[in-house]
Amino acid sequence: MSTLLLIDDDDNFRSMLGELLTRKGYTVIEAQDGMDGLHKFREHSPDLIITDIVMPEQDGTGLILELKKLQSTTPIITISGGGGNKGAGYLEVAKVFGARQIFEKPINNQDFLKTVSDLLDS
Repeated sequence: MSTLLLIDDDDNFRSMLGELLTRKGYTVIEAQDGMDGLHKFREHSPDLIITDIVMPEQDGTGLILELKKLQSTTPIITISGGGGNKGAGYLEVAKVFGARQIFEKPINNQDFLKTVSDLLDS
């Protein structure tokens, strides 16, 4: 089964989403921010990255740019709960930078799991 890198500074959300993905049979590696995520990306070479946008240390857009410098082709899903238009703006920037799909918190689990599956199959 595929290995997913889940990056989010919200421990509760990360745990909930990690459990959802694990129950679907994915191996989930968790990171608490973009710097930790970049380290774990290099260590584990995941098949898919799921990252929050607004985080301390390094945010999701900075992480995407670092991955592009590494010439990574790993698909990326970005998620944000940044609140109103602010969060949506960050998500649009992430898509321009290379995120394949974007979601606003709270996410629809069924839509999210279908997107994960579709990106892994492409």
